[in-house]
Amino acid sequence: MELKVSISSLPSSAYVHIPFCRRRCFYCDFPVSVVGDRLRGETSGTIEQYVRVLCKEIANAPVFGQPLKTIFFGGGTPSLLSVEQLQRILYSLEFRFGISPGVEISMEIDPGTFDLAHIQGYRSAGVTRVSFGVQAFQEELLQKSGRSHSVDDIFASVELIRKVEVPEFSLDLISGLPHQTLTQWQDSLEKAVALSPTHISIYDLTIEPGTAFGRYYQPGDKPLPSDETTVQMYHTAQQVLTGAGYEHYEISNYARVGHQCQHNRVYWENRSYYGFGMGAASYVEGKRFTRPRKTKEYYNWVETGCLIDCPVTPAHEVLLETLMLGLRLAEGVSLTKLKEEFGDERVSKIWQCLQPYCKQGWVELVGERLRLSDPDGFLFSNVVLANLFAEFG
Repeated sequence: MELKVSISSLPSSAYVHIPFCRRRCFYCDFPVSVVGDRLRGETSGTIEQYVRVLCKEIANAPVFGQPLKTIFFGGGTPSLLSVEQLQRILYSLEFRFGISPGVEISMEIDPGTFDLAHIQGYRSAGVTRVSFGVQAFQEELLQKSGRSHSVDDIFASVELIRKVEVPEFSLDLISGLPHQTLTQWQDSLEKAVALSPTHISIYDLTIEPGTAFGRYYQPGDKPLPSDETTVQMYHTAQQVLTGAGYEHYEISNYARVGHQCQHNRVYWENRSYYGFGMGAASYVEGKRFTRPRKTKEYYNWVETGCLIDCPVTPAHEVLLETLMLGLRLAEGVSLTKLKEEFGDERVSKIWQCLQPYCKQGWVELVGERLRLSDPDGFLFSNVVLANLFAEFG
């Protein structure tokens, strides 16, 4: 019998995809378009056309009565937007949905893609949080990953962020890169901590089909680090960052107390959110929908009315999503809430399924919350989740 669950909470968050980059990184499988470097006068009218279409999509979106509490500009490289273009997008969002006082507005930025005037303009437009795509602190690793910035660009860009005093400053690193050693990884972690961001994200490299790395390498083969080395990298990150005072609040994320990313928590708590732009995903009225990933198809989709034609997510899938996403968080998921939404019998089966992992120390029950242990439970989360999917999928 199909479970009857309530449609998730009304959306008060919006993800906005800006699909432009100076060049495509070798590991990237996101929908992006290479447009050159705005600071060198290389970009064309492509971004301007996209902003016009994006604002039209926002204007056509259904409204569910709640002003936005979080907005996240992802990419691509949103810092290739002009200040005026960013202001226009934010105005479109405010006009359509309203924006709450104290809103968190996050923006992904890359070293070397902005100057002081731009970061000041972004801040004046309302940006409260920047997610800074550093990835590594070694020139050779940046070059071998197809990054368009240098190590010097990292430090110069951080100085600009400090001058403007952006309230929230997150820094991204990637582990498991080709040729990357434990010594280099330790060095990157220490340099990241020395820059004193309020938040640090650690992503383990995934080799995706269709990317340059996907053509060059097979998972598990050299020059990629061995599985044993990547496990050690994860342990090292956990030790260095928690030792420096960062909370390990999610599998890949660390934050100073009070500085977690509120927008990303919407995803991990399986709450509703709007999505706008090429390839952007949304979760509204129980429907998960991904927009076309190619520019022409996305433009045609907007011009023909932005039709979201997909079914409501079945209840058993909602349960699996709630577990898959919620167990990424250090606090895990509430068994009380799971029972309220999915019933005692289903939750009892989940608990039985997880018993072997409790004995291994990967899964813990703390009060009424089910969670993965740190770091081993997080490290083997895919094993735990695969078993749950096999049982309930």
